[in-house]
Amino acid sequence: MPSEQLKKPFQYERIPIDKIEVDRKSRARNMSGTLRRVWDYLAKEKGRLFLVILAVAASSGLALLGPFLVGMAIDDYIVTQEAAGLGLLLIGLIFVYLFHSLSIFLQNFWMVGIAQETVYRLRADLFHQFHRLPISYFDKRQHGELMSRLTNDIDNVNNTLNQSVIQIFSSILTLVGTVAVMLYLSPILTVVAMSIIPIMYAAMRWITRRTGKLYKLQQRYLGEVNGYVEEIVSGQHVVKTYSQEDRVIGEFEQRNQELKQTGFWAQNIAGFIPKVMNMLNFLSFGLIALVGGILAVNTNLVTVGIIVIFTEYARQFTRPLNELSNQFNQLLSAIAGAERVFQVIDETQEENDEKNVRDIQRTDGHFVFDQVSFGYENTPILKNISFEAKPDETVALVGHTGAGKTTIINLISRFYTYDSGKITLDGIDLKNISRKSLRQQMAFVLQDAFLFHATIRENIRYGRLEATNAEVEQAARDANAHDFISQLPDGYDTILDQTGSGISQGQKQLLTIARALLAEPTILVLDEATSNIDTITELKIQEALQRLMKGRTSFVVAHRLNTIQEADMIIMLENGEIIEKGSHQELTRKKGKYYELYKGQLIEKSN
Repeated sequence: MPSEQLKKPFQYERIPIDKIEVDRKSRARNMSGTLRRVWDYLAKEKGRLFLVILAVAASSGLALLGPFLVGMAIDDYIVTQEAAGLGLLLIGLIFVYLFHSLSIFLQNFWMVGIAQETVYRLRADLFHQFHRLPISYFDKRQHGELMSRLTNDIDNVNNTLNQSVIQIFSSILTLVGTVAVMLYLSPILTVVAMSIIPIMYAAMRWITRRTGKLYKLQQRYLGEVNGYVEEIVSGQHVVKTYSQEDRVIGEFEQRNQELKQTGFWAQNIAGFIPKVMNMLNFLSFGLIALVGGILAVNTNLVTVGIIVIFTEYARQFTRPLNELSNQFNQLLSAIAGAERVFQVIDETQEENDEKNVRDIQRTDGHFVFDQVSFGYENTPILKNISFEAKPDETVALVGHTGAGKTTIINLISRFYTYDSGKITLDGIDLKNISRKSLRQQMAFVLQDAFLFHATIRENIRYGRLEATNAEVEQAARDANAHDFISQLPDGYDTILDQTGSGISQGQKQLLTIARALLAEPTILVLDEATSNIDTITELKIQEALQRLMKGRTSFVVAHRLNTIQEADMIIMLENGEIIEKGSHQELTRKKGKYYELYKGQLIEKSN
């Protein structure tokens, strides 16, 4: 989008409701099933739910009793001018409304606790599910969109539980009680009051059929906006470096407009409900006054007090219908959010460990790949991979992007499970080793150093939580990180954010090496840990890595071949197959693919 256009005032284009496309992703997959699952969470609070229902029943009954007493006051005391009885009835009326207010307070108090406990469990289940999903799930989705499900969608469920559950119970009880009392007092006026129901049903049906799909779209677009914002904020440095501000603003504008359009139509169409209900209320009042007046003058079927009671009950009759319609819209919105939460909870989890797996306390780090093949989503990635990594050896994996280097690492750590062949660790098939105990023997130093929003000490201690402060500092010394940490204002208590702002990329990498050293792993994975690092820092990192790799089986994903010349074995991959393997000296003597790649990097470096 041109920058001149972005500077213009935003013109909102109102799109007709029938032009808004609702795809399959925004439609309810199973509304009744979603409601049952939400009820499963609510049912764990049956005791307090029972108290809420009692309080709702009490408030609904007292709300019906108030107008009835007013009608009695008119017929029995005001018309007959009996002041003594009127005083007692008014005192009783005061107590009715006091207890009515108390019951409303109690039901709200208890329901808030139920709602908070319910969404607490739902949020915990979703967060736990995040840790049970395979890495590939997160690779294919925006993190901000997933966060939206944990925050916005669950908050939407929370707000609906706080407001809608009580309203629905109260409206149903009030509706049933009102109709029963109205029939008792005057069947004729009851028929008159209920004559508006067909009109009300047709209006509500027209409105809710359109708002339901819009609320689902609104939740979906909200998640997309959150995901896009999280992505752009995280990549703000790249955006500014390539001067792409106008483009990302334009893309955000498009997503924001989609969200605003659905919100505009959802709120406007839902806003018809109170207007329609007010109109029908006035119609009902007029009909009751007209028919009731005729009956009161010409017959003894109704009295003035009954007419007053009916006008109030007519309002109470339409109010629960109005509330049910409003709550139905909120319920649809909450169901849309709950569906998105359950979609994640229902995702296929990382494969469970096979039966009879064993935990390993310590390993020598002896890996054997025997004719291993692996494919992802019907796409073959690795084909008949065979090699051996002996204890204390360093194995380097090289090749162009997409050759399969990272996939081998994912198989070693069991983020993926191979399709055929066999991988053994100390003679044990990896499938017979529990994932948790396997990964406890491993440490990773990746190209993109990740740090948590915590102190430097806590970031290093993440490698072994029970480590003492002295062990943390010793790990930092071994990683050549102690000197720069000591120069920081708060030393090891300096708080870092996820991006590690305040320290350099090389210093962040030294901290991840210290974390790995503290973990004391047997198996080490390095993914180009020295890329994009200045020469002096690279020397410090290389020295720290030599300490880290000593006595450990190491797998190095290498892009710069000058960093792996000392590796015990170099494996050259191409299109998921091993085309060469051997030491650096052996491969350069062969003058094959590895030699060509190495020679090309030397020429590029010299230029």
